[in-house]
Amino acid sequence: MHTPSPGQLPGPYRRTAAWRRRTLAGAAAAPAGQGLREHLRLGRKGLAIGVDIGGTKVAAGVVDAEGRILAQAKRSTPGNDPRAVEQVIVELVEELGEGHRIWSVGIGAAGWMDLDGGTVLFSPHLAWRNEPLRDNLQRLLRRPVLLTNDADAAGWAEWRFGAGLGQNRLVCITLGTGIGGAMVMDGRLERGRFGVAGEFGHQIIMPGGHRCECGNRGCWEQYASGNALGREARELAAANSPVAQELLKAVDGHVERITGVIVTELAKAGDATSRELLEDVGEWLGLGLANLAAALDPGKFVIGGGLCDAGELLVGPARKAFARNLTGRGFRPAAEIELAALGPNAGLIGAADLSRVSSRMHS
Repeated sequence: MHTPSPGQLPGPYRRTAAWRRRTLAGAAAAPAGQGLREHLRLGRKGLAIGVDIGGTKVAAGVVDAEGRILAQAKRSTPGNDPRAVEQVIVELVEELGEGHRIWSVGIGAAGWMDLDGGTVLFSPHLAWRNEPLRDNLQRLLRRPVLLTNDADAAGWAEWRFGAGLGQNRLVCITLGTGIGGAMVMDGRLERGRFGVAGEFGHQIIMPGGHRCECGNRGCWEQYASGNALGREARELAAANSPVAQELLKAVDGHVERITGVIVTELAKAGDATSRELLEDVGEWLGLGLANLAAALDPGKFVIGGGLCDAGELLVGPARKAFARNLTGRGFRPAAEIELAALGPNAGLIGAADLSRVSSRMHS
């Protein structure tokens, strides 16, 4: 889950690159990393392609140095065959490269990457186990390739171009099937000593609670994710509760068809029970954010992912729970909590920009 951060040279000590040493003084003087961000903006102007690999689709786009998408294409994810996925990536890059001068390619995927950003150690959606993906793709594409975790890519995009503008310590949370996370600290992605930082969804928030796919019980994502929202709604409907009639009507009585997406749509349409379910999830979200604030003290939390389609129905309760559970509340500044700005394209925008910045650093 780690790529060499912009401003760090590859290698076991990740030495600071010369251009970053020259920039740090100005960046420190400017508010919230403005100097570093301006340096990145004025760097290589070449176009890059970002590729976001999901469990069902592979999305790609041509992205310029301002984070604008100039062209896009998609393919279905071809099962879990690593070679087939590589071929889809090659096809997308070749298709999008027609008519554009592409400098580099960034790949964002769920999973853990090694510290050099060359090997996928494990991916939950694909059969990648110690897969040397970067070298394979560089050989096929004949261009610089950067490999990064999808949550990191989205977090970088929000810091560079979205809701994280003006922040020098940003934490991004992605709410979907589970909970993903990313940290941008003083202009670099923070991945920890072993490259697996940011797995916020697996902080244990309820000892002995719901079993998580990771093997533990009581993980945060079992209470504050799209899956959690759907599970709670199904349990309510399975009990044939009189307050669950709108939920049952929406799925023609088939309880197993109730998902977080359906609950969100009903909540937006005004269903009181669905709104209560979203409020519960929002309170768990706020509690987890308060824990992260105690450990990391960011200036802002940016919340993205599919569940955020609920907007203030989710984030409003989260802000209240955050304020109620924040350590030192009333005697310390509190981080802002804001919805992400770039939507589902954040991952491919961030992957493309990280590849552009990284290739500039090493050229």
